[in-house]
Amino acid sequence: MIREPGNGSRELASKAYKLAAEKKAQDMRLLEVGKVSIIADYFLIATGGTAVQVHAICDHLTENLKKAGHYALRIEGYREGWWVVLDYGSLVIHVFQPESREFYDLERLWTEAPRLDLEDEEDASFLTNQSPER
Repeated sequence: MIREPGNGSRELASKAYKLAAEKKAQDMRLLEVGKVSIIADYFLIATGGTAVQVHAICDHLTENLKKAGHYALRIEGYREGWWVVLDYGSLVIHVFQPESREFYDLERLWTEAPRLDLEDEEDASFLTNQSPER
């Protein structure tokens, strides 16, 4: 079943991507899992170099998204800082340490989900909330 994400989830994913980048999250990937599953519209996958950086990224995300009126439905793994999941319903954010990201390899599990390459001009329009002409 193919479905289009709502504007609200698109804006939330864009905001989360920018916030994670502010805290120097590495190797960020935005997957449009809503095209292949009903679990969420988007997965944001990012890496922090250490548990301290993972915590800093997650704290920055939760604090700033809350200020914007978005509250996490569930947070898992925060205490350990190995793999933290922030569930916002339409957006699920995964913040890993490098070893856990390599071990769980979510990108491989979700290979059928379109990946937004935010280095690409057309997909980067996502960050400015403009609809690219496809």
